Amino acid sequence: MKKGITITLDKPRTLRYGMNALAKIEDITGKTLMSLDLGNVGIKDLLAIVYAGLCHEDKSLTIEKVGDLIDEYTDLNTIAEKIGDALTEAFGTTKAEGGGTGEA
Repeated sequence: MKKGITITLDKPRTLRYGMNALAKIEDITGKTLMSLDLGNVGIKDLLAIVYAGLCHEDKSLTIEKVGDLIDEYTDLNTIAEKIGDALTEAFGTTKAEGGGTGEA
């Protein structure tokens, strides 16, 4: 299971993007992940991405509730940074970890 990234809203919550969350983003936005421009995402898409990353631990969340939590407890820059960290966690990093391939 993906570890996720903690974000403090009304309480500490974990943004996690496993397969179900990624599929939920596509369902809500009607866009494939590859067609989402994360550098220029609209508010509706941003809410969908955050909601999909949080709903695994709280089935009572709605997109509107997520919007309220963001408004009350954080800001868009922090959310964007946390989404980036959580998606990096989900997809892995591009730099070699642990010193290479293990070949001598």
